[in-house]
Formats: sequence, structure tokens, C-alpha cells
Amino acid sequence: MSSRDLILGRVRHALADLAADPAPYAQAVERTYLREHGERTVEQTVALLAENLADYRAVVHRCTGRQMAGTLARLLSARGARTVLVPAGLPSDWLTDVTADRVPDSLLSTAYDLDRADSVITGCAVAVAETGTIVLDGGPDQGRRRITLVPDHHICVVRVPGQVVSSVPQALERLDPARPLTWISGPSATSDIELDRVEGVHGPRNLEVLLVDGQPAATDES
Repeated sequence: MSSRDLILGRVRHALADLAADPAPYAQAVERTYLREHGERTVEQTVALLAENLADYRAVVHRCTGRQMAGTLARLLSARGARTVLVPAGLPSDWLTDVTADRVPDSLLSTAYDLDRADSVITGCAVAVAETGTIVLDGGPDQGRRRITLVPDHHICVVRVPGQVVSSVPQALERLDPARPLTWISGPSATSDIELDRVEGVHGPRNLEVLLVDGQPAATDES
């Protein structure tokens, strides 16, 4: 008898006298979680998102839809970015004022190729105000996960208020679990046992979030 058979045999023996539970798994545990902590207006929810993003050391900017192209160009220029990686489905009008060389994402791109890009610009799927978290799902304006992990500078555009929800349960309702979800809470970072923070471990060291006012979510556009 193998160790595996021995362990499974002990588990079966321990469970032998338990009555069968006819309740489906989904009904076995009550899941009456709070969907939102407190009552907030839409503007207060967006303000909370900005506050929590900043608390995670993301740099937060706000602008209108008309100002977006100019703001993106200014952010890239301020950083001295000469090349910017763009997903295939990034709206072209976002880059109208950008003078940095645009590097299209390609299946043939190696990690070395991506590392040579100074910055990357993406949209997002949804942003969670209470946790300061942005979720990417590989949509056309976000591209593959690795293009947001390798370049050291990521500018992420969040449409306000269309893509902002209060809580994680509300975000999960908008997301497809079969898609490649990337949850971002500030720049990539970790801490050792003495809590010395090191940024840029598994992703970019610099995250800038552009909250674009008056923009519906992509799924709401008609």
C-alpha cells in the first residue's frame, strides 16, 4: 500500500459515519456578505478609489475625455518615455498627442523586447473603490497580461464612473472568471521580514492611474 492509499484510507474511515449532505455546495454556506460598506454618492465612491490607489503608492490623475490625449502625452513626456507599448485594441484617439514611438504588442515579442519599452498604456475592466484595486481582463484595450508586467511604467486609464464599483462582490459580477484576470493594487512590491519594501518585483515599479471623468464603461457604450 502506498502512502497515498494509506492517507486516503484514513480520510474515508474518518468520514464513514457522517450523514450524506443533500444540500448543493452553493447552498451549503450562507453568503449574505455586505455588497458595500456604508453609503456613498458616485462622486464619493470615485474619490475613495483615488484615495486608496494613492495609499498603495499609485500616482492618480483626473481629466475629462477631451483632455485625455493631452494628459497621456504629458505623463509620458514627464517621464521621458521614448517608446510606449500599446495593446492592439487601444483606442487610437487616446494617442493623438503622443510623440513617443508606439510599439505594438506582438505574439513574437520576447520579454527582452517588452523590457525595452519605456512605458505601457492600457485600459481596464473594472476598478474597486473600497480596495483601491484595478482589474484587467485581457480585453482589446488591455492586451496580454505580460505587457503590463514587464515595462517599468504603466499608465492605466479608468473610465469614471462607468468602470468604478464599490466592492469586490460588485466587481466579480462584472468579470468573466474564464478570462485572464490581473488584479493590481499599486506598483508591484513586496516586503521582507523587517518590512523593508522593495518595488518592481513582479511588475512595474511605477503605476499611474488616469481617471477620465464622464466616461461610461466600454460595455455600456452603444
